Amino acid sequence: MSITKTTSFGGRFVIENSDPMLTTIPEDFTSEQKLMSEAAQQYMDAEITPNDAEIEALNYELTVQLMRIAGQQGLLSADIPEQYGGLGLDKVSTTLLAETLAKSSSFALSVGAHTGIGTLPIVFFGTTEQKENYLPLLATGEKIAAYCLTEPASGSDALGAKTNAKLSEDGKHYVLNGSKIFITNAGFADVFIVYAKIDNEHFTAFIVERDMVGFSIGPEEHKMGIKGSSTCPLYFEDVHVPVENVLGEIGKGHLIAFNILNIGRFKLGAACLGTSKEAIQLAASYANVRKQFNQPISSYPLIGAKLADMNIVTFVTESMVYRIAGWMDAMLSEIDQTSSDAVAYSGRLAAKAIGEYAMEYSMIKVFASEALDFVSDEAVQIHGGYGFIKEYKVERIYRDSRINRIFEGTNEINRLLIPGTLIKKAMKNELPLLDKIQELQAQLLEPQLSPQLEGVLSLEGHRIEQAKKLFLMIGGVAVQRYGVKLDGEQEILEALANMMILTFTMESAYLRAQKRIALGFDQDESSIVAMMTKVYVQEAMDQIEGIAKKSLVRMESGDALRMQLSIVKKLTKASLTDVITLKRKIAAKVIVSEQYIV
Repeated sequence: MSITKTTSFGGRFVIENSDPMLTTIPEDFTSEQKLMSEAAQQYMDAEITPNDAEIEALNYELTVQLMRIAGQQGLLSADIPEQYGGLGLDKVSTTLLAETLAKSSSFALSVGAHTGIGTLPIVFFGTTEQKENYLPLLATGEKIAAYCLTEPASGSDALGAKTNAKLSEDGKHYVLNGSKIFITNAGFADVFIVYAKIDNEHFTAFIVERDMVGFSIGPEEHKMGIKGSSTCPLYFEDVHVPVENVLGEIGKGHLIAFNILNIGRFKLGAACLGTSKEAIQLAASYANVRKQFNQPISSYPLIGAKLADMNIVTFVTESMVYRIAGWMDAMLSEIDQTSSDAVAYSGRLAAKAIGEYAMEYSMIKVFASEALDFVSDEAVQIHGGYGFIKEYKVERIYRDSRINRIFEGTNEINRLLIPGTLIKKAMKNELPLLDKIQELQAQLLEPQLSPQLEGVLSLEGHRIEQAKKLFLMIGGVAVQRYGVKLDGEQEILEALANMMILTFTMESAYLRAQKRIALGFDQDESSIVAMMTKVYVQEAMDQIEGIAKKSLVRMESGDALRMQLSIVKKLTKASLTDVITLKRKIAAKVIVSEQYIV
């Protein structure tokens, strides 16, 4: 496969190889970005940690006060253009900020819902007047935002919303009736991005203010985790919303809803990354002080293996997050968010730019949320019985992490979206996927020569090539077998999604390692990054091979199945890596440092 010299376009990673030097990695952080992260950490140390118990007890007044202090320090305005009182930072910077603030637990969710899905609809889709009216107040925290999409009968099926809007007789207002549920920040928010169907047909976004007559907020939900965040239902009874508060185009609310969810999925991944790093620090520190049989439990290989696995999956998550952040910068930097162009034009540009990497946003959401669940579960296990006790923070991290697989579209829905979106791009000729499948089928008829592997991580690069070919093979069989009925084969779509996720994660780790080598960080196979990449690629390839075989058994039988399985064996032939030895070396470094390491 050829190396693309562009930063990439959505889904192209399955058919092309990327240039490591065009890949954004954490090692690229500027001194200004690091200082911003440090400032956020100082804010949390000074304001959040001392008030943690009160925040967790859902003290509205304190949460709003702390959010306004955050606003005064610029922590709420990173995504808002300077023209409207914000900092207008690049996406790598705002991603690092989201990762850092994640350690503030429930408070991070309140901030994230405000700065992300609450504020960004106006940033990207608002008129000049709407931006001038709301963004300066949202930037300082004087006003708090919430995003209102889910309804009692429509969760993943967002377009099935029943909340209705009708134009008033004088043409000055839309009258809203209906309800929403599970709305973050509802208890204290001032500005609500609400989705409703005009005349029960035209799905549209509205900016609703808390004091509008007929708008009411229900009681707090009693949740398993994230207890310090507000989650309430909303009710609309003949709420008169000025026509000036229509956000975006009438009937085009899905462009806002889905693309803001795309960004929400990405930022959720960044938050999961920050929490994973905290869980590693807590687990490694505890493992060094907890003694059993007269020695610290960190000295036992099985505990070390857990810490190694936790560090590896977090490294992979981090590599994915900042790779995508770099892509976002490249796409969104071309949009003038201060332009006076018609809202329809600028909104469509924003939707196109954000939507380009919809697959990758879903992948990071799925992978990072499941990675955090794994890391938090292992952190509790390392703590033993104490991990089940409220006084130890890993107990809260474990409970809080569970919602991430449901937020921003369930992981099941996101898994279906990943291959579905890829196939749609191929059908629109935006991606030469079918051509690549045909090329591979022709190649498989020819003798396969053993590759000449030279250089650091050359085996891993070869194995990623194998993964891409295996995905194309299974995808080709699926398309030929089912055609338009593939939508009904959700297990096969899930298999294709998992193969894509594993391939993207392997490649993200590999590209980061290769760029580090080029920049002079790592020059041999013994570096921590090289070792983690080796382990992850080996274990991911084991999973991909298993997924391919399981899928083929569903789709083929008899001689055809035997032939396809022989191709899988051919495409996965490679030297094996001693992951046990490498994990012991990785664990030793984590144990000494008592924190996430690269």
